[in-house]
Amino acid sequence: MTDAKPPGHLRPARIEQVAGGTGTGRDTTGGGRHGAATGVGTAGAKTAGKRPGGAHARLNPAAELGFSGDPGQHGDSGDEILHAQRVWDGALATSRVDELGLNIERQRLETKDITASVGLLIDGWPEDVRMCVQSVLDHTGAKMLAIDLGNVDGTGNVIQELADTHPDRITLWRVAEKPHWRGGTATWGECRTKLLRLDDSDVHVLMETYVVLSGDALIPLLAAVAEGAVAAGWHGVTLPDDGTYWREAGPGRVRALTGEFMAVRRSAALGALPEHANYGGNADLALSLGLRGELVVPAGRLPLRRLGPHDVPGDYRDRESRRNFDGVLRMLSA
Repeated sequence: MTDAKPPGHLRPARIEQVAGGTGTGRDTTGGGRHGAATGVGTAGAKTAGKRPGGAHARLNPAAELGFSGDPGQHGDSGDEILHAQRVWDGALATSRVDELGLNIERQRLETKDITASVGLLIDGWPEDVRMCVQSVLDHTGAKMLAIDLGNVDGTGNVIQELADTHPDRITLWRVAEKPHWRGGTATWGECRTKLLRLDDSDVHVLMETYVVLSGDALIPLLAAVAEGAVAAGWHGVTLPDDGTYWREAGPGRVRALTGEFMAVRRSAALGALPEHANYGGNADLALSLGLRGELVVPAGRLPLRRLGPHDVPGDYRDRESRRNFDGVLRMLSA
């Protein structure tokens, strides 16, 4: 166990919001009245020196860039303001792209000393597992901890092959028990708890094997946790509406996070994860509500996508999700 002292590279968990909406500069694109008022879309359409409102013909494409089109490129004095605005807007667009890249690199430097491990439950769907694991290998530097539950559909052999190929990145435990949601005895809560206890990283990442990365989606989560959040995730939700369902929330501070892709301070998660949960539906929300501190969805779109949820028998899913949800409601009313 490594919980004798807090991780040295993480700031203390705090309550203040650490992420919110973004917005820079002024956008001047658009149509209709706005386009006619600013001259957008009509700069090159001239008839006897007059701009017809709403015209979209490109009689002189060079004029759209602020030039007259003549060999000397002397320009049109009437287009000077419009040209200056377009140059400014172009600079802002470039700045936004640069800022995004610079932010990622800055966050990468700020989190380079934070250790993180991705926890995976292997319960079937071999091709999805291969794509999921490979995407983590390709786009992050995180280690992976995986528990194979009963080699369902030969998926244990797939993850074993990957672990043998990347022994420095993947640590695998294989057990005979099949998942509770597929007729076995291994439950979501006890398996997730084992992964937490086997981990010795600062940050533990819950990830579903139907999620695939197309870029380093982990860095923004680690940056939020490093700044003081107790957990950060891909999707946040609000409180139940009429006690029946959750609504998506974020970016910024949220009430709960889903466990599809969620980074949490490992020491905080150890006491909050619902070990009794047979199935993960709503149990990830119970984990969120059990954490003491701020939960955050980072601003901006994370490079992630779903391959499609791994289905389980409908009656089991509904029964266990309802049971977990009832536990969530009890936590909210406590």
